[in-house]
Amino acid sequence: MRPNLLTTLVPLLAACATATRTPVDLASASVVDLTHAFDRNTLYWPSSPGGFELKELSRGRTPGGYFYSAYAIAAPEHGGTHLDAPVHFAELGVSVDAIPVRQLIAPAVVIDVTSRASSDADYRLTVDDLRTWESANRPVPRGAIVLLRTGWGKRYGNRKAYFGDDTPGATENLHFPSFGADAVRILVNERRIGALGVDTPSIDYGQSRDFIVHQITAAAQVPGLENVANLEALPVVGSWVVALPMKIAGGSGGPVRIVALLPR
Repeated sequence: MRPNLLTTLVPLLAACATATRTPVDLASASVVDLTHAFDRNTLYWPSSPGGFELKELSRGRTPGGYFYSAYAIAAPEHGGTHLDAPVHFAELGVSVDAIPVRQLIAPAVVIDVTSRASSDADYRLTVDDLRTWESANRPVPRGAIVLLRTGWGKRYGNRKAYFGDDTPGATENLHFPSFGADAVRILVNERRIGALGVDTPSIDYGQSRDFIVHQITAAAQVPGLENVANLEALPVVGSWVVALPMKIAGGSGGPVRIVALLPR
C-alpha cells in the first residue's frame, strides 16, 4: 500500500525542521490555498492559442437511480496558477515528471516588493532588495521556495490590470513586475533554491524580450511558479509550500495546486 500524503510529509518536515527553524505540526497547521481556480475566465498568455475548457460528458440521474457527472478537460500547459518545468526554456532541462518532488515541498521565503511595484509596473527584484531582506531575516536557505509578493494578485481576473494590456494576441505592451536577473543569479547559483514563484503572469517582468530569468532558472533545473494566489496571507518566513503539478511525462509545465502550511 502506498503511504498517504500525511505519512510521507510528516518525516520529511520533521527532518528539515531543525535546519530551517520552521517546524510545522500537520495536525494543527493552518493551510492557505495559493491557487487560482481553473475555469473559462482563467488568464493565459496573450499569444496562447486557447484557454481552459471543461466539456460535460455526463451529468444527471442514471438508469440505476444514482447521480453521476464526468467531464473532459483541455488547456495549454502555461496559464492560471501553473508550473514552468526547466525544459520550457532549456533544451537539456527536465520535464514536469522529472522534477524532484523534494524541490516542490519546501520552506517558503516571501520577499515583498509591493510598495515599489505600486509605483513602477515594470519593477524587478534587485540585488539590493535581496540583501536588505537577508539582513532583516537571514540568508535564503538552500532548497527554499522563494515567492515574490508584488501585490499583483489582487488584480487577477482583470486582464488589462493584470497584464498591463488587453490587446488580443499582443505581447508588446505588457507591464507587470517580477524578478530581476542579477538577484535570481544569486538565488539560483549561490543560495541553491528549489523553486521560484510570483503573483504575476511570469517570473520575467512584462517588458522582457529575452526571458532571461526563465533562462537562468531553467539552466539550473529550477522550476518556476506563476500566477500564485494569496501571497499576502503568508509570513515572510515560517511557512512550508507544497506545489505539486500533474505528472505530465515530457511536459514543459502544467496547472499546479499550491498550498502553504503555517504553524500555529
